[in-house]
Amino acid sequence: MAFKIYTKTGDEGQTALFGGKRLPKSHLRIECYGTVDELNSFIGLVRDCAEDGHIRTVLFEIQNRLFDLGANLATDPAKNLPIPSLTQSDLQLLENEIDAMEETLPSLKNFILPGGHPTVSHCHVARCVCRRAERLVVALNMDEPVSPEVLKYLNRLSDYLFVLARKIGQNLGANEVVWKGR
Repeated sequence: MAFKIYTKTGDEGQTALFGGKRLPKSHLRIECYGTVDELNSFIGLVRDCAEDGHIRTVLFEIQNRLFDLGANLATDPAKNLPIPSLTQSDLQLLENEIDAMEETLPSLKNFILPGGHPTVSHCHVARCVCRRAERLVVALNMDEPVSPEVLKYLNRLSDYLFVLARKIGQNLGANEVVWKGR
């Protein structure tokens, strides 16, 4: 039997965490994993636009880790349920990718504006959504403990997305748009 997409259990503005606890859909925890889902969608857009096979592979891996991260956030912390975890190797992948891309990029001498090519711009949007997710998770962590790996991963991922935007721009021959302050 196939599952129905609608359950009608959220019609009054509540949803359930893994473990059964019900929360209002406006709860900070729900906002956190909803924003991670939004981030995952934007990363999917970048992956669909990216021409480089290696970048596409890494973005696919990131999307899978974001599902793990979202499951972590969507689990009732009062229950001792098994949840997918992020590992040091997940962080190391992001750091290795950042280091490899930076080896081929010119050093930054100015602030750069998002833009230069649609794929670069999509990558910057993903970076901004990642930063918002990070801010929300930091706020949640002030009230309820959040896995330190979740915070580290989001922080490192936003750095990765910034460098990726530069690398994609370089691969496409797009000029970086330098900020010109007054």
